[in-house]
Amino acid sequence: MLRIAIVTAAALIGAAVSASAGDQGEPEQECGISTYEMVDCFKAKTAQWDKRLNTAYAKVLQEAQPKQREQLRVAQRLWVQYRDANCLYWGLGEGTIARIEAGDCMYRLTRSRAEELEGAAERN
Repeated sequence: MLRIAIVTAAALIGAAVSASAGDQGEPEQECGISTYEMVDCFKAKTAQWDKRLNTAYAKVLQEAQPKQREQLRVAQRLWVQYRDANCLYWGLGEGTIARIEAGDCMYRLTRSRAEELEGAAERN
């Protein structure tokens, strides 16, 4: 029982350190060794990047030319559909690795889109 408590505490600390490291531009830490730790860590990382994505999206949308705004909305809706469908593919795989692959997919794609929109916001 004590071992489970220690592992759980370490996972929570690791997720918190990982989330705060990404905010500060520091290298992100790896996501544990158990399926539970990895999935939980990917959820935390994805949530962090999703906040950044939404902030950048709002900024780019606000600064876009009127004729670009609707296209950005369309592109973002389609991107969300693509991300969700693509990551569901991985999640429907066999075994517990599918949960890890789906979590990693959501994290990587969300991070990539956030970085893309942050770059667009900097150019405007």
